[in-house]
Amino acid sequence: MDKIYEIYLISDSTGETLDRIFLALQAQFLNFKYKSHQYAFTRTKNQITKILQTCKKKNNPIILYTIVDTRLAQLLVKESEAENIPCFGVLGDLILRFSKLLHQKASHIPSGQHALDEDYYKRMEAIQFTISHDDGKITNDIEKSDVVLLGISRTSKTPTSIYLANRGYKTCNIPIINKNSIPIKLIKNSKASCVIGLTAEPLRLLEVRKNRTNLMNEKRPSSYTDIEKIRLELEMTKNIFKKYNWPTIDVTRKSVEETAASVIKIYDIIHSR
Repeated sequence: MDKIYEIYLISDSTGETLDRIFLALQAQFLNFKYKSHQYAFTRTKNQITKILQTCKKKNNPIILYTIVDTRLAQLLVKESEAENIPCFGVLGDLILRFSKLLHQKASHIPSGQHALDEDYYKRMEAIQFTISHDDGKITNDIEKSDVVLLGISRTSKTPTSIYLANRGYKTCNIPIINKNSIPIKLIKNSKASCVIGLTAEPLRLLEVRKNRTNLMNEKRPSSYTDIEKIRLELEMTKNIFKKYNWPTIDVTRKSVEETAASVIKIYDIIHSR
């Protein structure tokens, strides 16, 4: 029987950074079976002791941690070694190397990345803007957008927009239903914002749409899941994107994160001109 590892993700903050790093790590190993246990806001010796007591009772435990308090991190490592539990610090060595490179001491303040600074409020403003401009709800101030996403139904417009908003980009997404779906403001000044068209392969869209209607028990016209109609919709959008020379991204085999990364790359290229 294959081993099942017990992965303990210990963080002195929200655990978001550690979670993402672990997801990237585990994706590199096809036969890696595990159960993950997350411990956020771990900031005391007592918390560390309790977690280790739990670890000792499990088979094949592994600890990954992001703890910036040096003494607390050293305690975790020491106690883990005493129990012969593999323990890996994700940020410790990187912080030390940066400290030497920058010739300054790190603050070692937990949740430092979540400070209520200018960048934080910029992200909050972007999120509010993006939510209110989702699915073409508001287009009269579209010129205020950092990014405008266009595409037919189920081309990942909304999740990509929300992800971009969390990165600080004010994003407006507009569904293309027909040739008149594009706001006049966008047509008159097609280069005012970073406008990007999202497309996908017809069969993939068909699959996603069918799953959506079944899951949500939605009542849609039969054309919504008609492969030929979908092909016509995609052809229409491709002609629109070509007409206005808007860059496009095929989201068929892309995660939301990958699509957003492609959007940001296009944004940076446009704004570097």
